[in-house]
Amino acid sequence: MTSAAENKIRNNILKKIKAFHQAGKNREKFVPGKTLINYAGRIYDDKEMINLIDASLDFWLTAGRYAQEFEQKLADFLKVKYTLLTNSGSSANLLAISALTSPLLKEKRLRPGDEVITTACGFPTTLNPIIQNNLVPVFIDIELGTYNIRTELLAKALTKKTKAIFVPHTLGNPVNLEAISRFARKHKLWFVEDNCDALGSRYKGKFTGTFGQIATFSFYPAHHITMGEGGALATNDPLLRRLILSFRDWGRDCWCEPGHDDTCQRRFSWQVGKMPFGYDHKYTYSHIGYNLKVTDMQAAIGVAQLEKLPAFIKARQHNFAFLSKLFKKYEPYFILPRPSSHSEPSWFGFPVMVKEQAPFTRADIVNHLEENRIATRMLFGGNLTKQPAYQGMKYRVVRKLDNTNLVMNNLFWIGVYPGITTEKLAYITNTVTEFMEKY
Repeated sequence: MTSAAENKIRNNILKKIKAFHQAGKNREKFVPGKTLINYAGRIYDDKEMINLIDASLDFWLTAGRYAQEFEQKLADFLKVKYTLLTNSGSSANLLAISALTSPLLKEKRLRPGDEVITTACGFPTTLNPIIQNNLVPVFIDIELGTYNIRTELLAKALTKKTKAIFVPHTLGNPVNLEAISRFARKHKLWFVEDNCDALGSRYKGKFTGTFGQIATFSFYPAHHITMGEGGALATNDPLLRRLILSFRDWGRDCWCEPGHDDTCQRRFSWQVGKMPFGYDHKYTYSHIGYNLKVTDMQAAIGVAQLEKLPAFIKARQHNFAFLSKLFKKYEPYFILPRPSSHSEPSWFGFPVMVKEQAPFTRADIVNHLEENRIATRMLFGGNLTKQPAYQGMKYRVVRKLDNTNLVMNNLFWIGVYPGITTEKLAYITNTVTEFMEKY
């Protein structure tokens, strides 16, 4: 317990943090053409800073009270039983697939050589865990406009080796969850949602990240909320929760929280594997795992960010609608994004694909935007099978990846995050209009 004197000092420190933040805030000013309009970024106020300092004064350092609070509040938000923090969305993806290889899943476990249906159009750390676990990715092409997998090709992807589906909700736009969920149930496949770009998106009124057996989330500064570095997994299955915890925490069999002992009340009474009876359960390992935990300081930031999430979602949707109206005027030259059927996306970005017959190229408009301090991004790795890292990779393609290649060559996206204010939207409008008037 802290003393009254310590609490008084702590409160004085936290009051000064609020004043410090306000002093820095007063320096911020947007200068058209000079201030970078980023594609994404962290949005925070004194509450995040106060939580961060509060956690640091505890000097607990590893996951603690703030981590527990965040996990409970995220689970409540999503309406799932369990969420588990980890140090990044990429680690969340690794943990999700690794957990499904556990011998504790018996005949349902993923084994080397098993196939996982996924997309070649996306971020590499959706694909990497499949390869890292000696599984075989099976690539399905994407739709233009939604940029999600073509679910009508799922049946053509199926073989006796198919054991799982692992796909992202591209730029926050939900995949056809009804079709995928039905297909996965029919063929008894694992379904893992990469929800890293889609926190707050809904499909038929229900949050994405709640349809598969496991879902993953990212809290990198570019994402919907941030911890700086951080990620999470969600599941309703108590066994999967236990497996994810094991792989996250060194592969141990024990499930005690950091700093706690004998949660099971059998710490020295276990017989596991070939270990001697009564060997300390805290040092018994049932998986080849990692250390992918977060610090309580990161979680403290996340707790404050979660309170802002509903407003962040509305801001992203507002900015997306604004850009849709802007680019609609130039639709003869572009393929514009469209929400998936039955969805309400919490958009990560606004994707624009330059049509093949347009009198300008993607490079032309991207260079114009970048020269005028408007940041752009490609759709992550494009066609990942073309990337240097994956040459020699064992994989299978269903038909062809024609649309994936079009996206790689012709698509870019700009930001919709809450930091893009009304005056920044006006500047984007003027900059895009200036370019388009030449055509």
